[in-house]
Formats: sequence, C-alpha cells, structure tokens
Amino acid sequence: MAKYAGIDAFCYWHYWFGGGKQLLNEVLEEVVALGKPDFPFCLGWANHSWSKKNWNKDVSRFNNETLIEQTYPGIEDIDNHFYKMLPMFRDKRYYKIHDKLLFFIYDPHGIPQLTEFVSKWQVLAQENGLPPFYFVGNMTSNIEQEMSDALDAYALDLKNRIFNTEKNAVLKRRLSYLVPFPMNVVRYSKAIDKMVDVVWFQKNKIYPIIYPNWDHSPRTGNSASIMHGSTPQLWEKLLRKVISLVHDKDKEDQIIFIKSWNEWGEGNYLEPDLKYGKGYLDVMNKMLKEREHL
Repeated sequence: MAKYAGIDAFCYWHYWFGGGKQLLNEVLEEVVALGKPDFPFCLGWANHSWSKKNWNKDVSRFNNETLIEQTYPGIEDIDNHFYKMLPMFRDKRYYKIHDKLLFFIYDPHGIPQLTEFVSKWQVLAQENGLPPFYFVGNMTSNIEQEMSDALDAYALDLKNRIFNTEKNAVLKRRLSYLVPFPMNVVRYSKAIDKMVDVVWFQKNKIYPIIYPNWDHSPRTGNSASIMHGSTPQLWEKLLRKVISLVHDKDKEDQIIFIKSWNEWGEGNYLEPDLKYGKGYLDVMNKMLKEREHL
C-alpha cells in the first residue's frame, strides 16, 4: 500500500528513555531480524516522558503523573544508545538523505547535551563504517528560537498552531474538562490552510509535516483536539499546496513528512478504513502518476 501511495520510507518511532530503558523495541528488532517488510525505513527518537493523562481518557487531564521519565544520563548512555540501534543503522533498507542516515528527533531541545550527542554519534558512525548521520529535528511554531546549528535540518509541525490560533482556544480547552462534548474542534478545511507555511516550507533544510486527519479523543475523551471533516478530496487539496511549495527545492530536499501511517489512537492515519476505504492512498497514487508524466 505504501508503494502504491508513493511513500519512500517509513519513519519508525523508537523509545530510549536513558539508562537502557526501552519500550516497543521488539517491533524494530523483528523488522531487522526478519528483513520484512522489504521497504526503506529510518528511525525517529520519541524522546519524551510518558504521562498517565496521555494514555487514559478516563483520567483527569489535570493529573500529570509520570509513568516513564525521559532521562539523559550522559556520554556513556549516548554510546549505549548508538550501539543498541546499530543493527538498524547497518540495515541495507535504512533511508538516507544526501547519502546520510536520516535520524529524526522529536524534541531536540529537550536533550541537554545536544551538540555532544550529535558529535559523538557522527564519530561512532565513522568508527563503525557507516555513512554520517543526517539529523532532522522536530519544531513547532517558534521557528527561529527552535533552530540549532547542531542539526542538519528541521521538520516543521504546525498542528499546535492550528488549534492555538482558534478564537477562544484557551477558554475552549478549559471548558472541555467540564462539558460532555468536545469543544476544541477545527474544521479540516480550515486546518489545511494553517498547516502550510509558505515562507518556511520553501527553504531547503526545512521540511513540512502534514496531517491527513487528527482526533485525539480515543486517548483523551472530550478534552481532545480534533480536526473535523477530513476527506480524501481535502487531503488532495493539501497535498497539492505542499508539493507546489517543495517542487523548486533541491531534489534531495523535496521531502514531506506525513503523520501518520497508522496512528489509530490519535485518529491520524493513512491506512484504509470503513469510511473512505483506501481513498487517501488513491489520492496519493493519482498524484504519483501525474508526477511520472511531467
């Protein structure tokens, strides 16, 4: 299905909480051990703590109990992290940008020793016969403040801007804890305009992150942020806008991150469902064929 939709690679989240603590690592280990799926992939480090409120909609959102804390113990841990991921980096399927290993970081500025982390991994890559890394950091709306020379590029995620710029957004979020229905809802037809930043998306080293849909209510209940009314037709409209913005970049930088392939718990996916079948993938296949005929 991914090949049909013109997707070049999957970016798998991995969880390294420091001190050797991992979760969901069996999935990646199996991908490497079995050589399946035979499809390019790269890693995204989801370097954030897990809180109880993020996983159970029946728990008050005012409850900030930490289930697993993200830690950064130091240089030895940086080495251990690299060597634990080394079988993935050596895999022939590992995706590259500019002939470098793409490694995505969810919260680069949460890493207290970011420059040391990047430098150390580049040294370790060379010592182990690997190409250099191409580090891409996630950033939201405070663009200039969030950029660091330590990384090669950034991926711009404007989801927070979509919800925070709505009229009475703060009031709606507070009231959502009290009323029996979701209030922080944005129509997808409006969201797609806010998901596009013309100034930044045209820059070579900044890549767009776009969403086919978003509905966090399976995890957070009525207090969820929701993009309502997504359709394959609106998805096509968004794709055309973003593709037109990246079209004139250097070829290696004509990259678009899509969140997500199968984030069902957040109503954020491309996989077929009962409502539209493979409608979102059909749109992407249509655009792929159009590009092939240019």
